[in-house]
Amino acid sequence: MPAHSATLVRAAGASYFPIALVARMPYAMMVVGVLTLVVDGRDSLAFGGLNSAVVGLGAASVGPLLGAAADRFGQRRVLLASGIVSTSALGLMAWVVHSPLPAAAVLAVAYLVGASAPQIAPMSRSRLVQIIGARIAPSRRSRTFDATMAYESAADEIVFIIGPFVVGLLATALDPWAPVAGAALLTLVFVTAFALHPSALAAAGADERATPPAPVREIARPALLAVVAGIFGVGLFFGSMLTSLTAFMADHGEPASAGLVYGVMGIGSAALALGVALFPATFSLRARWLVFGATMLVGASLLPLVSSVAAMCGVLLLIGCGIGPTMVTQYSLGALRSPVGRSATVMTILGSAVIVGQSLASAVTGSLADRVGTEVALFVPIMAAVVVVGAGAVNAVLSPASPTRQRFAIRRERVRFARLGRFAAFAPGALRRGAVGHRARPAAPVRSSVASAPATRQIPAMVSAVARKAAASPPYAASSATVSAEPTENPR
Repeated sequence: MPAHSATLVRAAGASYFPIALVARMPYAMMVVGVLTLVVDGRDSLAFGGLNSAVVGLGAASVGPLLGAAADRFGQRRVLLASGIVSTSALGLMAWVVHSPLPAAAVLAVAYLVGASAPQIAPMSRSRLVQIIGARIAPSRRSRTFDATMAYESAADEIVFIIGPFVVGLLATALDPWAPVAGAALLTLVFVTAFALHPSALAAAGADERATPPAPVREIARPALLAVVAGIFGVGLFFGSMLTSLTAFMADHGEPASAGLVYGVMGIGSAALALGVALFPATFSLRARWLVFGATMLVGASLLPLVSSVAAMCGVLLLIGCGIGPTMVTQYSLGALRSPVGRSATVMTILGSAVIVGQSLASAVTGSLADRVGTEVALFVPIMAAVVVVGAGAVNAVLSPASPTRQRFAIRRERVRFARLGRFAAFAPGALRRGAVGHRARPAAPVRSSVASAPATRQIPAMVSAVARKAAASPPYAASSATVSAEPTENPR
């Protein structure tokens, strides 16, 4: 058994985190890069949006299968194969758009681009969880897990902001085909390096199968579906915002600079996303979602009023202050609510939801911009923000009650049973332990098996029975059985 390491950086290797971060970039660049390339090569924003939607369709339909293959055959072989196919597909995309081939050929290659995209983010999470379980001391595993999930969520969010910025920079400085070619080069170099990194041996899948995974139906729990819906709304916002911004910049004579202006949103987004770890524990996850989702909605509501590029940059800066913490919060909730042994599946679903939302919104917004105009297209991000806030409200309803409400419920039930002349035992600790994924409820009164026994002699038996009953309804596991001290969602 390998010796325990003091930190995850030492356990995974100093080169792991920069390689894993850059290896995510092609996935974040491909939708925007294909949109920019097709709009330039085929002179149609609607057809560009349709190709972006097809890219998302490919990623959503094949991405989870790649994750399952990695669990079955190991990450290294799957990533090497998908990296080669993805590099070839991106290079083919740069050629086919400017070729005389019909639109159907362009759409077919766009699907291949999405289908072959390496699933770096969920595989990175799975790999790090395995390393935490094998190489980090048990007393440090819970804190290391929390920090790792925060970093991974922030890395995803930052990459999805920086990706379009890089696309705009390359398209403006070089040519609209440059972002796709750059994504192909990054895939060839960094996805290959991620696949061959020594840490891949820790994620071969044997440890994950040591504990039987939860049934697949556990993924369909309402509390987890609310997170999927919310992050789908973020994807809708990304796609609609960038496409409507492209139309806005085209009206101002600089369509290729849309990605560059879009990157302004990443300033506030990256700063607050990385600062989420500094938020006090009293600022709960469900409250963060509502507060920062509302910030997104307020910023999006100003878009139809914008008339200059400078004003657009200011609005994007405000929106970024909301979208960064919102996305980090959603990924954190997804990790906390993942059923045992299904963490990679849940993370792949969340990543696919972002891509599907981004692609779908790109197609719809592009069609509106072509047929009706930019003014109408700028209303689509508002509707996407409404989806995010609405899912946050549903999440707040499905989230566990606060400790104050739990204590009030306990006190109310005690009074009720006292009036009935009964004795009840309650286990507040058990309530808190069962909070994740379930609405907290007072424990039911337990009848003594000996009716004539004095009440004071019944209480220990009642407490034991209540504890056994609470233990029979386990909450969601955070991620993997290899992490001995599982983090739990802040219930407030």
